[in-house]
Amino acid sequence: MRFTSRSVSQYCTPAALTLCLAAIAGHAQAAQPAGSPYPERPIRLLIAQAAGGNADIIARALAEGLSERLGQNVVADNRPGASGIIATELTVRAAPDGYTILLVPSSFGVNPAANRKLPYDQLRDLAPITMVASAPNVLVVGPALKIKTVADLVQAAKANPGKLTYGSSGNLGSPHLAGELFELMTGTDMIHVPYKGAATAMLDLISGRISLSFASLPSAIAHIRNGRLTAIAVTSEKRFPLTPDLPTVSESGLPGFETTAWQGLVAPARTPPSIIKRLNVESVQVINHPAMRERMIQNGAEPVGSTPEALWDFARKQIAKWGKVIKAAGITPN
Repeated sequence: MRFTSRSVSQYCTPAALTLCLAAIAGHAQAAQPAGSPYPERPIRLLIAQAAGGNADIIARALAEGLSERLGQNVVADNRPGASGIIATELTVRAAPDGYTILLVPSSFGVNPAANRKLPYDQLRDLAPITMVASAPNVLVVGPALKIKTVADLVQAAKANPGKLTYGSSGNLGSPHLAGELFELMTGTDMIHVPYKGAATAMLDLISGRISLSFASLPSAIAHIRNGRLTAIAVTSEKRFPLTPDLPTVSESGLPGFETTAWQGLVAPARTPPSIIKRLNVESVQVINHPAMRERMIQNGAEPVGSTPEALWDFARKQIAKWGKVIKAAGITPN
C-alpha cells in the first residue's frame, strides 16, 4: 500500500499526524528499494586512528576523492582507541547499506592474537572493499652506534645479548612487531622500549638513550635527511619510492622479512554486493590517481588498490603471521 499525507490522516489523529509521518519517512529511508541509486546521502568514513597522523591524512584524501566521484559528501570521522577495536565495533553494528565504511589499520591483523575476546568476528562481520595503502618501517640507529648495515646490527646484537634497545610508538604496533620479528629471524636478544608516541622515541634515539628503532618513515625521514639518524633498511618487500637507495631488510641478509603499517577499506557484513563493487571501483580510481599516489608516497605510504578478495586474503595471512610471532616471542596478550 502506498501512503500519502492524506491517507495517513485517516489512521492518525491530528495530534499524532507529525509523528506518523516521521515514522514512515524514517522507515522509507532505512529500507530503500533495491533499485535505488547509491549513494543518496552523505557517507561516513570511520578512521580508527587519531587526527593528524599518517592514516588520518590518507583517509581524508580518500574521502575527498570519493566525494567527487560519488557525488555525495564522504565525511571523515575519527574514532581512535583500543587498537582500532572501537571504530571496528561501530562499523560492525552499523546498517549494511553503504553509508558507514571504515579504514582499518594494520592492528586488524594483530588484534585476534593480541586480544583474547573481541566483540566481533573480523572476517565474518565485515565486508572487504579494497586495500588502500602499505607503509614500510625504516630501521634507524643513532649516530653514536657505528652500525651501517643489517649484518652489522646482527653482529652487534649477538655480541651484546640483552644490551641493545629498540624503541617503538607502543606495544604491538608495527615498529614493535618488526623488532620482535627481527629477533626471531636472527636469533638475537634485544630490549623493547615502548613509548607513548613516535616523536619521543625519535628524540631518545637521537640522544643515545636507546640504540635503534623500526620507525615509521614519516617520523624518521627529517632526522635521516639532516644526519641525526642513520637509516639502514626499509622493512617492505620492495624498496620504497621515497628512499630508492635504501635497501630492504630482506635483501640485506634476511630474506622474507617484511613488516608494514597498512590500511584497508571495509564495510559492515551483508552490505549489498552492488554497493561493495561501486565502492571498490571508485576507491581504486581515487587511489590510482597520480596526485593521490604522490600524496601517499610523500607521506610514507605505498598506494595499493586491490580487489575485495585480495584484501581479505592479505588480512588472513597477517592474522596467521602475527599470531605465530606473538606466540613465539611470548608476548602476553592485552
